[in-house]
Amino acid sequence: MKLVKLGSQGLVVPSLGLGCMGMTGMAHMDIYGKADEAEAIATIHRSLELGGNFLDTADLYGPLINEQLIAKATKGRRDNYLLATKFGWEIDDNDQITWKFRADKAYVKKAAERSLHNLGTDYIDLYYLHRLDPKTPVEETVEAMSELVKEGKVRYIGLSEVSAETIRRAHAIHPITAVQTEYSLFERSAEEAGILQTLEELGIGFVAYSPLGRGFISGELKSPDDLAQDDFRRSIPRFQGEQFYKNLELLAEIQTIANEKQVTSSQLALAWVIAKGVVPIPGTKRRKYLEENIAATEIRLGADDLARLEAVIPLGTETGDRYDQAGMQAIDR
Repeated sequence: MKLVKLGSQGLVVPSLGLGCMGMTGMAHMDIYGKADEAEAIATIHRSLELGGNFLDTADLYGPLINEQLIAKATKGRRDNYLLATKFGWEIDDNDQITWKFRADKAYVKKAAERSLHNLGTDYIDLYYLHRLDPKTPVEETVEAMSELVKEGKVRYIGLSEVSAETIRRAHAIHPITAVQTEYSLFERSAEEAGILQTLEELGIGFVAYSPLGRGFISGELKSPDDLAQDDFRRSIPRFQGEQFYKNLELLAEIQTIANEKQVTSSQLALAWVIAKGVVPIPGTKRRKYLEENIAATEIRLGADDLARLEAVIPLGTETGDRYDQAGMQAIDR
């Protein structure tokens, strides 16, 4: 797989990473169906064989057990992988999520030490603030993260779901290597809010989670009723009622273009993200889908292809919020 610079601080990653959240679920919820640990570990190993050594996790996933799974998968080969993890939702001393945000200096150090332990490593390649703590200035959080860099416990630091203004404030304290946010053909608010332009100006990389619209772009869902009763996507407006069917009509046009190119709609959507200069981290827990996703890195799209795809879902198209009301309030906009 082609290697790309993520930001301008020296981190080099494959052009497509692996999102690991679905391998364990989150907060005792299955994400996109039940996972199988042996298959998840085999998927991580297969990813490395294909050049995909950039793994994305968070202490929230599980909580904590996703990092522990990655420790099992990378044991004995830690230095072959690039590990990214996140903190910011408070996890108490009983390993329970309090659903409060915490990013004060003391908690940054506590969370980092816990992640290092759970990952079975003495350094984290890329450490993100998962969500902004409204009670703690981002300057304090980033200063604490920069101390972890000085101590050699973290190589590079990042932010997730933050505004252009917050990025500038944070970057003034310590160089930010990457910003992660949801980004796909169906979710381009990062462009509308000027975040992509800010990142380009400051030399910061952009990592896209849910580049397949939380699985919507795969085309496997034909109705909201196709989702299991406990699937958290049922709470997301994009997957509800009339909006779902409007989005299905848009997807049909994308599938037409994919058919012409003899690729899947998922592969086309990933190729579009990569062509935008963004590193997607599609989540999967099965080797079959991993191989399909990595094959998308071989697709080359020209300016005409990009324009045609973006004409299907122009900026400003209503596709439904990407979280429920509480989730949207957690995003710094």
